[in-house]
Amino acid sequence: MEEVLDIKKAIKNTIMETLDIRYTEFTRERVVATMPVTPKVHQPFGLMHGGASLVLAETVASGGSCLFIDMKTQTIVGLEINANHLHSISEGIVRAVGVPVHVGRTTLVWDVRIWDDKDRLICICRCTIAILDKPRDLNKDKE
Repeated sequence: MEEVLDIKKAIKNTIMETLDIRYTEFTRERVVATMPVTPKVHQPFGLMHGGASLVLAETVASGGSCLFIDMKTQTIVGLEINANHLHSISEGIVRAVGVPVHVGRTTLVWDVRIWDDKDRLICICRCTIAILDKPRDLNKDKE
């Protein structure tokens, strides 16, 4: 795997660290991440919150999108995400598997599917990522 950024450093003090999301596969063809289902991702009725599924899905899509850009001059942001929640879960580990279905000049579209540790499909997501040019460093113009 070509290192596009220092993942351990990049996730420090982020939602990835808070929810213990870990990448287990990271290629242009497929990105996989896991997340434990504990009370910190539950809604008030003791089930995994749908928003936690969206965080996991966007983490997979955003991370994978970094493999398609020039990180020195470009950045990525989530543009749109939708989800169908198919099953509920209250404990265990969920695994998100993302594959790019469109890689364009200004957007990427990802299909992300979230499975429980019994291989039940929990959630299907589509996430659109925007590719943005980083702002020019105005200080360079003054040199």
